[in-house]
Amino acid sequence: MPAVFLKDRALIRVSGAEAQSFLQNLITTDIVSLDAAEARPGALLTPQGKILFDFMIWRDGDDFIIETDESQREALTKRLTMYKLRAAVALAAEGNGVTVSWDDASSEGFRDSRFATAGIDVFRRPGEHGSDDVALYDALRAAHGVAVSGSDYALQDAFPHDVLMDLNGGLSFKKGCYVGQEVVSRMQHRGTARRRVVTVSSTEPLPASGTEITANGKPVGTLGSVSGHGGLAIVRIDRAGEAMSSGTPLLAGDVTVTVALPAWSALVFPAASDEASA
Repeated sequence: MPAVFLKDRALIRVSGAEAQSFLQNLITTDIVSLDAAEARPGALLTPQGKILFDFMIWRDGDDFIIETDESQREALTKRLTMYKLRAAVALAAEGNGVTVSWDDASSEGFRDSRFATAGIDVFRRPGEHGSDDVALYDALRAAHGVAVSGSDYALQDAFPHDVLMDLNGGLSFKKGCYVGQEVVSRMQHRGTARRRVVTVSSTEPLPASGTEITANGKPVGTLGSVSGHGGLAIVRIDRAGEAMSSGTPLLAGDVTVTVALPAWSALVFPAASDEASA
């Protein structure tokens, strides 16, 4: 059973009598329906609907634990505090580091709903409980289309749909208003999401993260996490679909690549280009 310690993850405890309602009215995740053993992805959006902060969230009794990148914790705490006003809510740093483990249904921790959607049991647990190479976890993410900010996209540059939050439990369309909700709901109902996470593979080692993916010299997307011959990218699926249907090679730098939408997403590539952009 692989167990990988992610030392750059950091925790925030959200407690108090109004913690649930405070978060429910602010972040993308429906936490009212959050199971006690489940960790879900989520985000705090800009008013324009882009991801300002991303995180995982789970219950700890009556409290909630937010797991985010260490580089985001201070700014996220300040932003949440700004929204708190007089609500009966307390925010506190909880510690650093999270261990992820998989291939063992009896693992301790909180089941990561992003992987559960793909039929994989991955558990998240605060603290250091393993020493396997972090490259194993990055390869697992790359294989199943699980994107993270920093490695796969820049904060304030991606919509939740771009990183499949509309399909992996991180984005609610039923719970009512939250910051940025009007924009993402409009994207959902109009079907205007064109950028999506794809898995990338090649017979050659992939170039570095950040390499542009092109078709006939025109940009299609950008390579994100790389793990040997596999990786992730966010691409315009209409442009990628048009290239694939016409037999035009997709290139990451000068390396020929194949892209696929994660099977669990049930998404398909359009056969013809649609210039409408989300």
